[in-house]
Amino acid sequence: MKATGIVRRIDDLGRVVIPKEIRRTMRIREGEPLEIFVDRDGEVILKKYSPIGELGEFAQEYVESLAEVTGHIACVLDRDAIVAVAGAKKKVFIDKPISKKAEEILNSRETKVINQETEDIFCEGIYGEDYSSFTAQVLAPIIADGDAIGLVALASTKGGEEMGDLEVKLANTAAGFLAKQMES
Repeated sequence: MKATGIVRRIDDLGRVVIPKEIRRTMRIREGEPLEIFVDRDGEVILKKYSPIGELGEFAQEYVESLAEVTGHIACVLDRDAIVAVAGAKKKVFIDKPISKKAEEILNSRETKVINQETEDIFCEGIYGEDYSSFTAQVLAPIIADGDAIGLVALASTKGGEEMGDLEVKLANTAAGFLAKQMES
């Protein structure tokens, strides 16, 4: 754990203010849920709550099926990071932060198809390896209980490939299915 050097007092209602710099760095927005953990040493730990994180194993199995059927890289992203990946090296993608572009697509709540070579549309910091650019991508928002909570992404690194209606339908189906799992 990393110390910040910032000290805050608890008010008479039991509240503590998380400093703006920390909220900005950690991408914590107003009204966003936080999980509270306590350990045996008396430490209180606040962690951003990821509803998609609750489906981690299930999401991983789903993207493995998608990658197998399509031959593309398949990922599930929550509002902050990639939580499941198949069709590529996991260590390159897992827990990487989502990009500003992915955040815009998530907030637009519309499926986006990108059929041109681009770098890092859905995540930041994927350089080197075989994934420095993608030739085609589909990003479908996961909307549960009226909230956009994540994305399903299909991506290709193979030259000349394009995402068509089939990939869009598969990504939207996956997003809809994961949303239903969150609601039940």
